[in-house]
Order: sequence, then C-alpha cells, then structure tokens
Amino acid sequence: MSFYIPDLIQKKRAGGEHTLEELRALVLGFTRGEVPDYQASAWLMTVFFRGMTARETADLTQVMAESGDQMDLTGLEHTVDKHSTGGVGDKTSLILTPMLAALGLTVAKMSGRGLAHTGGTIDKLESIPGWTPELSEERFLQQARDTGLALVGQSKDLAPADGKLYALRDVTATVDCLPLIASSIMSKKLASGAHTIVLDVKVGAGAFMKTLDDGRALARAMVDIGTHQGRQVRAVLTDMDTPLGHLAGNSLEVLEALETLRGHGPQDLTELCVTLAVEALSAYGEDAQQAEIRARQTLKDGSALAKFRAFIEAQGGDPTFVDDPGRFDIAPGRADIAAPTTGFVERIDALSVGRAVLALGGGREKKGEAIDHGVGVELLKKPGEAVSAGESVMRLYHRGGRGLAHAQELLNAGITISAQQVNTPPLILDRVN
Repeated sequence: MSFYIPDLIQKKRAGGEHTLEELRALVLGFTRGEVPDYQASAWLMTVFFRGMTARETADLTQVMAESGDQMDLTGLEHTVDKHSTGGVGDKTSLILTPMLAALGLTVAKMSGRGLAHTGGTIDKLESIPGWTPELSEERFLQQARDTGLALVGQSKDLAPADGKLYALRDVTATVDCLPLIASSIMSKKLASGAHTIVLDVKVGAGAFMKTLDDGRALARAMVDIGTHQGRQVRAVLTDMDTPLGHLAGNSLEVLEALETLRGHGPQDLTELCVTLAVEALSAYGEDAQQAEIRARQTLKDGSALAKFRAFIEAQGGDPTFVDDPGRFDIAPGRADIAAPTTGFVERIDALSVGRAVLALGGGREKKGEAIDHGVGVELLKKPGEAVSAGESVMRLYHRGGRGLAHAQELLNAGITISAQQVNTPPLILDRVN
C-alpha cells in the first residue's frame, strides 16, 4: 500500500490518528531516504503541536524498533533491562546490573556514552583498562548466559530510524515532545529484546524532565508503550535536583560504585539500586518485601561485587582494578569550593555540577570527543547538612588547571546556604507500573 506523504501530514495537522501502516510509510520511508527531510520535518512539527494517542505512540515505537536489528534474547531466562533518562553522578547501572545478575536475573544490555552534562555507562566502564564494549552477538549472548551480565555499546543498526529522526528533531526544535521522547527511548529498549524493563525517570534541575508532572507523563507513556508491546515495564521517578551519591566524573563514579557493591555506599545511591532491583524482581512475581531482603543481601555478602568482577574480566578489563581501587588514574589537582556563610546546605544544583565536570574535560559537547576519565567533582556536604563559613562543600579533581576557573564559577553559583534547617525532598518521588 502506498501513501501520499502530504496527505499524512495534513491528517495529523487536522488532529487525525495515524494507522500502523501510515507510520511505517512515513518513518521507514524517511529512514530509507524515500521521504525527504522537509516532509519529515513538517510531520514532526505537526506531531509536536497535535500530539499522539497512546496507541499511535506505541505503534510509532514499534516501527522505529523494527527499522533495524533486533536482539533475540528468547534463549535467555528472566531477561531484564534498565534505563535512566540521564542525570549527574548516576552510576546506578554499575551497581544494579551485577545485583540483578546475583539475584538470578539476566542482564543483556546495550548502553550509551555520555553527552553534555550527563555521564554514560560505557565511558565510566572504560575507566578500567582493557574493558571493551565491543562483543560479537554470539559472545554477547554466551556471556549473558554464563555470567548473567553482558553490556555492550549501542549498535548503529539498532533502531536506526530513531537516530535519523532525532538528528532532525534536534535542528527543527521538536526535541521537547512527549510522544517523540518516549518512542525514542523505548524503541531502543524494545529492539534490545529484554522481557522486563525498569525505568529510572529523573526529575529536577539535572534532568531532562524538570517537573514531577512532566516526569510522570513520560513514565506513563513509556510504561504504556511497553505494555502495548507485551513487555513488563516498571518506572520509578527519582529526584535529580542534587547529584546522586557524592562523586561525579567517570573514574570517581566507578570508585563509588565499587564502595556501594562492598556495602559501604552512600545511602541515596544504595536505596535507589535496591528500589530498582525490587521492581525488577516484582515484575517476575516475587514478593516486594522478600525481594528487598534479597537485594540488600547481594551488597552484604559480596555476591554482586563478585558478579561485577566476573563481568569486567569477561569483557577484557583488568580485574585487579576491582580488587584495588587505588589503581585508578584520578586527576592529581585539587581545589575546594567553600561555603560563603554559616548555615545549612539548601541546594547543590545538579546541572551546575554536571557542567563543571564537562568544563574540566570529563564530558563531551559533541559525539566522538575524547574525555578525561580522571577528573570530576566530590560533594563533601549534601543538602540538609550543617556547614560553617569557609568550610569546604565540594572538591574538584582537575588536571593541570584545565577548565578549573569556569568549573569553580559554575559550582559557586550552584550552592545555596540557608540560615535555617532545611527539609530535603525524598529520593523516590513516585512509581508508575
């Protein structure tokens, strides 16, 4: 069946609902180069203003997922994938995935690199010498079967329609559109093949979704898409006004992840990982209370740490870095940010911290840029804690002063001190199942 593309643009402009076949004609036609940029741009703008129904959004996601390779994980038991919408200091995947493997689930996951102020799991893992995200499909599946955990970089052949559409959205001011955001994220998750998908939807200053209402809407859209496609999807909405944990920056975050896997991690980071693990186990029918006990036990008995070590070694990494974290290359320069007044830390702006890491060389403005794994920021105080004038609130790890002045400027502007005791928001804001 052939369609006249201007008719489909006009239909959406008038508020109509596309069929699955119409979306295939539009999206796959654009991916193959048969629908020109100017028509695809016009269609994206009509979607931006007119929106999409839940069924339309699910169908769009299906078409995008089917536009390229799809992982077949049917030979693996209890498969689970996890996705975060991006934050600062978010090293959750480094801890959660070996926890899930230790709990008997299978994590065969594709992850991305960092861009702008948000870090990427692949970048963090590459802090460990020798570790590689490049595995053949056969080795990827075999490792997942043997170890319970395999993690590779995203293939350019995975949901290629998403890559092409996102590039067009980026230059047509249509990025900030709920059905397009939800379908972009979930198309890659569906193509990755896992039965259960746990979503960590970040909300706040350091997140893409700034308000709880927007976060809920995105979470609901993604859960609906997964349900429509026969997947088990659980979403947890979490606060990202403040960085997660105490450390931001690639090697620093791996160090904090290792501390957490040893049972000595920051409370907020530990609680988030346990919460997400419980959601994954609950999706397979386990009682939530029992799931929490088992999840915490993996951090106490060393089983999650053992899985992480086996995973690093299986993908070429030097396991002695897991055994002796002192081997990591941490930038030697130090500079502290002091409290301007006595009082209580009211706010440490996550976006400012993320941008400071970027200024120091720990992130990239454009894809493909080299990064310095050893730089970063440490939070010596967290919101709610007392502080004296002149006392250090944050510490920068820099190399030769690169970007230091700009990073200091960002961090000084991102601190708020209150004369009175402050109430800090909960980490877990809501759940959508």
